Amino acid sequence: MQGIQLDLISEARISQMASMEKVRYIIDEVRKGKILVLEKGLNPMEEAKLIEMTMSAIQPDVFSGIEMQSYPANTDGSLLGKIFKKQSNKRLTVIGPANQLKTLKKDRNLISALVSASK
Repeated sequence: MQGIQLDLISEARISQMASMEKVRYIIDEVRKGKILVLEKGLNPMEEAKLIEMTMSAIQPDVFSGIEMQSYPANTDGSLLGKIFKKQSNKRLTVIGPANQLKTLKKDRNLISALVSASK
């Protein structure tokens, strides 16, 4: 049976991994052509490292890179929440091969994407 593999990764599983382990796992799975949906996204440092490592791994006709979209984190609108703001993880994050996943629309509560079976 042909199709697209979509892996839904729980917050419990991803939170057990160290930062570099998360990044390596994501790159390895996306290189296999999988679309990953993380229940809880990466923090800004992890996202930066993922982008950096992906850029160095791109090879024409082999690995085209990644497409990644996340809902923004829920923010505490209070004054104390803004003063003591810490690095927050994104909410749900969708990551996949750039040649198979295209974001059509994104806002605070919706990510609309087109997934293609062709590689």
